Amino acid sequence: MSEEQFSILLVDDDEVDRMTVKRALKKAGLTANLMEAKNGEDAIAKLKVRDNNLVAVSKTNGFSSAINQPINFDLILLDYLLPDIDGLHLIAKLKALNLDFPIIVLTGQGDEEIAVEMMKAGAADYLVKSKIEPDNLAKAIRNAIRLHKAEQEVELANQRLRASNELLLLKNQELERQQQQIKLQNIQLQEAYNLKSEFLATMSHELRTPMNAILGFSQLLLRQYPEPLSEQQQNLVQRIFNNGKNLLDMINEMLDFSKIEAGKLELKPQKFELNYLIKLTVEELRSLAIQKQLELITDINLTDPYLIQDSNLIKRILINLLSNAIKFTESGKVTVKAGEIDGDKIAISVSDTGIGIAPEDRDKIFQAFRQADQTFTRQHPGTGLGLAITQSLVKMMGGEISLDSNLGQGATFTVEIPRKYDV
Repeated sequence: MSEEQFSILLVDDDEVDRMTVKRALKKAGLTANLMEAKNGEDAIAKLKVRDNNLVAVSKTNGFSSAINQPINFDLILLDYLLPDIDGLHLIAKLKALNLDFPIIVLTGQGDEEIAVEMMKAGAADYLVKSKIEPDNLAKAIRNAIRLHKAEQEVELANQRLRASNELLLLKNQELERQQQQIKLQNIQLQEAYNLKSEFLATMSHELRTPMNAILGFSQLLLRQYPEPLSEQQQNLVQRIFNNGKNLLDMINEMLDFSKIEAGKLELKPQKFELNYLIKLTVEELRSLAIQKQLELITDINLTDPYLIQDSNLIKRILINLLSNAIKFTESGKVTVKAGEIDGDKIAISVSDTGIGIAPEDRDKIFQAFRQADQTFTRQHPGTGLGLAITQSLVKMMGGEISLDSNLGQGATFTVEIPRKYDV
């Protein structure tokens, strides 16, 4: 382990006192680079040219003397009373010059009060010249340097902390600015979203009037009154009617979706019989199943068939699920089941033997304007709103919808809703 070595500036105009300090350092075995100054002006000159450089020194009698080169001092031993300035004023001058060194004041007998004042001004310790001993001098030097280094480390840590705090403040300000910008963008997006919903609602409403007229006139022509139609004419009118009905269904979906988005769709709970509603809805769609030669089955097992919910919304859910099941099933059957989960909740499921849904598409199909097959060549047309509307309606009634399906093995949609709507 290398011997600890310090660079010390001894400021004292009395040569005898300086020799006393040197002898004490030698007896204490304290190796030091020692430079001497006889007055305040000389001391300041030596401190100002140090430039933070350690120098090569020649050892003399246990301590070293500098050879006309700047030294990075570790400590100042300062006589209180110098020919050109006293210790208090010299300390103040060093502070003004931003020269920061630990200082041990050397005072005469009876100058303890002065030494205390100098410690208040910034000195680290004081020693009475007549009582300087090797041990107490070495101890005072080591303690003063150790304390000063600790204070410097604390100050450096505080500077880093202040810098970190300033950086954190700048980041917080930037984050706040970004949050304000995001908030503004969200407001603009919400406005655009509302305009889009209003546009969809307006267009859907305006398109329904001419479409109903087209369907009405098509039905009149299909009745062949007052003049019969040729077979070719009947086929053309039937195609007009079918396509018009499909388009009207899409328009109605768009209108329902825009109402849900705008929060304008209101629930109207009322007491009704679920058995009757399911059978009625199934019969309304049976013709679609017959066209594809599908078996349409109902399996209702309810001890108490009465619910207090919005029957129109439940009917719309059934129509959406049944229409999808029939649309995506080419052969086999579609089954509607209803049962009680417990006294307060019922479950309605619609199963088919159709094309099924791949696991990666299960979440996608509940998104608005999304279908499992998004290509332009898809075989099953539609807006992609049916299941999104269904999920929204189920949630409005306080329920949940789930899917059990595998590709090529059919699908089962299950709706669980409270028996009584909780207002």
